Amino acid sequence: MTFNEPGTDDYPDAAASRWPGAPPRWPAADIAAAWRRELPGVRTESIEIITPVWRIAKALADDRRRTLAALGVDPSTLDLLSVIRRAGPPYELTTREITRRTLVTPGAVSQRVARAERAGLVERASSSASRRAVAVRLTAAGHALIEATVSRLLAHEADLVSALAPAERTALTAFLAKLEQALT
Repeated sequence: MTFNEPGTDDYPDAAASRWPGAPPRWPAADIAAAWRRELPGVRTESIEIITPVWRIAKALADDRRRTLAALGVDPSTLDLLSVIRRAGPPYELTTREITRRTLVTPGAVSQRVARAERAGLVERASSSASRRAVAVRLTAAGHALIEATVSRLLAHEADLVSALAPAERTALTAFLAKLEQALT
């Protein structure tokens, strides 16, 4: 059996999408039903959860990439500056702590720090925690950039989830946390 492409006449409303450039949608329930019909006995209970979560994740990642590009910040710089800013005063962390908090390799952290340092967003200094450690500190320019970027990004992303009522957002947060914990 062949499946029609999403967005064809079988699903006339499937092409409607909130995000520019998003692929047409094919209802996950229909995908699950088709697999139950075609492969009876195959477990399909994940389809109606994983398929929309994957599609939402892709749409949100694409939207974040476009939003950051419009704001003039690349994702890795946002990640670096954000982790330092969230640390609180004096807005500095060791490279080891940045690696731990961002879940990227020490080499990637080193590259990010070097790029941000060249842009005047961070500076390196000896760490007060250890003689061998290097501290990375936000500069005034880095501080201003991360605050402006995060304020605009979070306002935009709050608009993206505004279709959910506060109680729905709370419930979804709990469900997603439970699923994430089970997966990790």
